[in-house]
Amino acid sequence: MAEAIELTVGERTVRLSNPGKVYFPEPGFTKLDVAQYYIAVGDGVLRALRDRPTTLERYPDGVGGESFFQKRAPKGLPEWIPTGRISFPSGRFADEICPTEAAAVVWAANLGCLTFHPWPVRRRDVDHPDELRIDLDPQPGTDYGDAVRAAGELRVLLDELGLRGWPKTSGGRGLHVFVPIRPEWTFTQVRRAAIAVARELERRMPQQVTTSWWKETRGPKIFVDYNQTARDRTIASAYSVRPRPHAPVSAPLRWEEVPDAQPRDFDLRTMPERYARLGDVHADMDEHAFGLEAALELAARDEREHGLGDLPYPPDHPKAAGEPKRVQPSRAKH
Repeated sequence: MAEAIELTVGERTVRLSNPGKVYFPEPGFTKLDVAQYYIAVGDGVLRALRDRPTTLERYPDGVGGESFFQKRAPKGLPEWIPTGRISFPSGRFADEICPTEAAAVVWAANLGCLTFHPWPVRRRDVDHPDELRIDLDPQPGTDYGDAVRAAGELRVLLDELGLRGWPKTSGGRGLHVFVPIRPEWTFTQVRRAAIAVARELERRMPQQVTTSWWKETRGPKIFVDYNQTARDRTIASAYSVRPRPHAPVSAPLRWEEVPDAQPRDFDLRTMPERYARLGDVHADMDEHAFGLEAALELAARDEREHGLGDLPYPPDHPKAAGEPKRVQPSRAKH
């Protein structure tokens, strides 16, 4: 392996060990390629991560090697990278890194971090999300085109609720839509709003969209994963590299690009050119903060008029008041 090199990132110098280590064998991308990619999109990825407690998805030996999610700040964290203390559903807590400079992203990339998973909160107020995140997840038998159709109807619905979303590719076949909100609601309330939005989208597109938590009952539809808004659930950030053989990235899009975009078009090689040409197309997100009043009223109406209460939480969450049984339908019958 080549000796370590030093990279200038803003006003910092970041040491990169083994820059020639291959992280993506198929296209031959190295650790240095990943670091240079994050420098190229530095302002954009920092906008997505700034002051957010962030879990690191690490691949120290590259894609295909051992990997793990690191929630607690790594040892040897530079003093200039702050942390934020977050609590898990179990009651335990962790101090996670909260990038405030693009250099922090490159520092993490040196540790083999490919994907950054920020919490939807800022480190100064870790109990009140400032983003409503909607995950449109294609199930077997569906693809990106199906997610696009669901996203189009979602955009209309959000507008009716006084909300505006910023779409991005997941880096796979799906789409994420992030809505900046005022940090006035708890995780429970934000999840309740996400469920209401998901249910209304399902009503409008019953043959294309599902809110079923159980895979066996989803069918070939787009699953609106409402539990991505539960505490301790995160979504890959904009510009994050995804650990797939061709090194795709989660690409921020303008709404008019969504129908014609192809997720495979955005990768470690192509995104820097796009970024140099267009800049961060989500740069204005932080200028907005919407209210959830209309979405929460929709949730209340669902409960009042249709008897629709809570939906199952992820299995690692403690049982919530009013939550239905966490038993998949095929087992419940017996």
